[in-house]
Order: sequence, then C-alpha cells, then structure tokens
Amino acid sequence: MQSAVRNVILATAAATVGALLATGLRPVGGQAPAAYRAPRLADGKPDLNGIWQAIGEANYDIEAHVARPAMAVRAGPYGPVPASPVLALGAVGAVPPGLGVVEEGPIPYLPAALKQKQDNQTHWLERDPEIKCYLPGVPRATYMPYPFQILQSTNALFLAYEYAGATRNIYLKDPGPAPVDSWMGQSVGHWDGDTLVLDVGGFNDQSWFDRSGNFHSDVLHVVERYTRTAADVISYEATIDDRKVFTRPWKISMPLHRRLETNAQLMDFKCVEFVEELLYGQWRKRPLGR
Repeated sequence: MQSAVRNVILATAAATVGALLATGLRPVGGQAPAAYRAPRLADGKPDLNGIWQAIGEANYDIEAHVARPAMAVRAGPYGPVPASPVLALGAVGAVPPGLGVVEEGPIPYLPAALKQKQDNQTHWLERDPEIKCYLPGVPRATYMPYPFQILQSTNALFLAYEYAGATRNIYLKDPGPAPVDSWMGQSVGHWDGDTLVLDVGGFNDQSWFDRSGNFHSDVLHVVERYTRTAADVISYEATIDDRKVFTRPWKISMPLHRRLETNAQLMDFKCVEFVEELLYGQWRKRPLGR
C-alpha cells in the first residue's frame, strides 16, 4: 500500500515538473523564466489599457495589522469592543487582518505626526474622508475596494476610478507647478523603460492613506510606478515623501489584477448622494433624527 502511494506521489510530482517545463517556467533551483514582455501600442510603449483592481486589506490599514472588532472601538471588560455607533454592524464592521503593503518596517512618522495619526485613528468615524465620500487622493485611490480603468493612447493617458467618480488626467509634458492644491493632485507621466512613472504633487492635506488614520500634509509628493509583469497583472509601487510628516521617504507595493469578466466595466458609484443625510440632514425643515 505504501509503495502504491509513493508511486502516485512520484508520478504527480513528475507531471507537475513536466507542466512547468512545458509552460517555460522552472522549479526552484532551475533557470528563471524569461521576463514578461507586454503587448505594445503603436509607439512601442507597453499597453496598460484595462480595468484593474487591487486585492487586499490596504484600505483598512496599509501597515501589517491583526483583526480588530471594528474601526471604531471602546474599552471592554476583556479588551476593545465596537464603539456604540458601529455596534449594530457586527462582523460586517470588523477589520480583517492584513500583511500590509509598506516596505521596510513601520511608517517613519515624526514624533508629533505619529501622535496625530493615533488621534486620527481614535476619531476615525468623524475624520476619515472616505466616510463623507470625499475624493480618495493618491495613492489610496489605487487600493480602495473598487476597480479603476487606465485609458492609454500614444498621446494621452487617463485614469478613471469607480469610487466617487474620481479621475486623473495625466500630463505627458510637465506644465509646471499645480495652480491649486487638490484632493487628487497633479500627475505628470513619463516612461522608464517598460515602466510608467507618474510624478504627483499639488495635494491638499485632507486625504488619508487608509481607514487607520495614516495621513499626510500639503507637501506630499508621490512617485508611482506601473509595470506589467504578466498578462493580467501590473506591479504597482508608490514612493511617498512628506517632510512635514515623515522622517524619510517610504514605499508601498502591491499587484494590480485585471478584471476579467466578459462585460467588465466601471459602474456608477457617485456616493455623494448617499452621505447627504449624514452631512446635511440636521438642516432639514423636519430633521429625521439620528
């Protein structure tokens, strides 16, 4: 019996190695597969067109974190419990664990900025701009739990996001400093080999990086890198620099996956109308109450 089982295992292993070799891949210790070469547009640049989405828990907290009972918590007899305003959400309001997307350890906050981050987290329900459907900023727009679309031609580049109808028109020639600070900033693009690089500045100080209170100032500077590493995968990196908040630049990275549904498209999620009662309901002639 043991001999028969062993033969089955060996046959399975041999078939697996054969399949890897047939597809051009190599097992550990063998020759590395050739680098992926993306399809090209007429100008020879990699084609990034498509609908893409990050998979993960970064929108909850870009740093590594364990599961939590809620985003807003209070002290309980044996540990934190959900705060009263979110108690009825139960498991739906819980925070799933995440490995994090920040490279090389914790975010390097200045001491005063770290205290601000912790205070933001304590007051998440009142302060997170996502709750009020404000624009997400960069890089948060990339890893919110909604798809976004890259529209690329030989002379134009545009990013459209499902969340809040956010958009970014990418300048391919630097127009100079942004005329006004904004939620999504001003993006200037260029190619570094097969990698699209977006240099983003001109932000206001209102957006967050996630639901955990990680924040920035109005001197935020983000450099994003988009590289197609497989037919349906883009490797995404963002280097974040803000001298008012952090001791040094730091980086996040994650894969972006193509939405492969036959009818994949951005749906309409302009959430402003969904928060009108939250923001303005108290000024109704006859308020509905909380």
